[in-house]
Formats: sequence, structure tokens, C-alpha cells
Amino acid sequence: MPASVITPPGLTLHDGVREACDRIIQLLLLNLQKLVYNRGSPSLADSPPRPVPFLDALRSHVRDLCVETLRLERKRFLWQHQLLGLLAVYSAPHCATDALFFLLTLAHTQEELALATQLYAVLSSCLADLLPATVKTCVCQIHAGCLPEPQIAQLFRNLALVV
Repeated sequence: MPASVITPPGLTLHDGVREACDRIIQLLLLNLQKLVYNRGSPSLADSPPRPVPFLDALRSHVRDLCVETLRLERKRFLWQHQLLGLLAVYSAPHCATDALFFLLTLAHTQEELALATQLYAVLSSCLADLLPATVKTCVCQIHAGCLPEPQIAQLFRNLALVV
């Protein structure tokens, strides 16, 4: 087992500690989910939706979150994927398309690519025109010259597999 911030190399966590941490993370994600989905669209008479500072701070780390999610470590990737979905809904539309772009570009296995299709399934239920917007983001990134050729090739292979 790899060392973490909590345990030095060689020591393992007691299963009860892991389960408690997992439960805490699930409760935090549930609270974030309530904050994201209960924001609604304000009318002119309403005040703007309440910000969620944690998600605001994560906006600039979408790529990092995608990279960590694609590592598929233990249960961690499950809550990272859920957090990525909440961040994408909260910061839509750009964060949603960026997350899908990064997952499509960085996925190398079928299991990793499945994370992109799962995220799309969740996001498409609440975000209109997600597919065209994601394709536009991919094309813009390619035209901007931001991707090395191997990543462009991987993006095209993954797009071919999901289409």
C-alpha cells in the first residue's frame, strides 16, 4: 500500500479508520450535492445563488482532478469522479466540457474511458447541448496547439471508441 499524508511508509490504516474516513467523505459529497443542486436559477427578484467556496477554488484544478481520477486508486477515484461531476454542474458550462475533454484526452484504457462516458451520462441529464459544446472544446484545444501529437492521437482514438 502506498504511503499517504496520514501514514508513513510501512504502516497500514486500521479498516475502521478507512471506513470512517469513507463515511465522512460520503457525507461531505452529499452536502456538496445538496448545495450544487439546490442553487436553482435566480429570477430578477431573487438574490444570486450562494457561492460554494470549495468548488470555486477547485475550478482551476479540473485537469488535476481528472488526472487523479484516472489513476483508479481504491475507492478514491469514485469520490473524485463524483466531485468532478459536482464541480462540472456547479461551474457549467466550461468546467463540464473541460472535464470531458481532459478525460477523453488522458484516458488510455477502456476502464478509464468509461469514466468519461459515465460523467457525460450524469451531466447530460442537467446540461443542455453538452455534446456539441464538448466537441467544440476539443477542436479549440487542438487548434490552439495546446496538445502534443500523442495526446491528439489519443483524443481521436477515444472519440472514435465512444462514438
